[in-house]
Amino acid sequence: MTPEILRFPEGTRTAEQAAAAVGCELGQIVKSLVFLCGGEPVLALTSGANRVDTTRLGDLLGGAISRADADGVREATGYAIGGTPPFGHAQPLRAVIDRALLAYDTVWAAAGTPDTVFELTPDELVQASGAEAADFAAD
Repeated sequence: MTPEILRFPEGTRTAEQAAAAVGCELGQIVKSLVFLCGGEPVLALTSGANRVDTTRLGDLLGGAISRADADGVREATGYAIGGTPPFGHAQPLRAVIDRALLAYDTVWAAAGTPDTVFELTPDELVQASGAEAADFAAD
């Protein structure tokens, strides 16, 4: 995969900012969220329109879920919060993907900084991240 990385100096740190910058639906934004499951970092690739239900995520992954702090995100991925890409991390992470992302022809993800994004298909996202599709979004 050789994605075209787009830079938006006004920032794409939040899903709302990213959707506005690229002109897509909020749901097409991939939020790469790092949680801890039993103390181990895991990645939840979540639609920008959804929130993670940590109870559902814990049931799915088999452990208690807590949100990784900024240092924990950087240690696990090599990237800061707001720019964390869905793959290419400092260490392999178990990953799950919000099924809502699979409904789109293309999605947009952070490219490593809080002002860069790239477009890819959901299939490319699943393949590159090794994520398992699951239902863990809050109702």
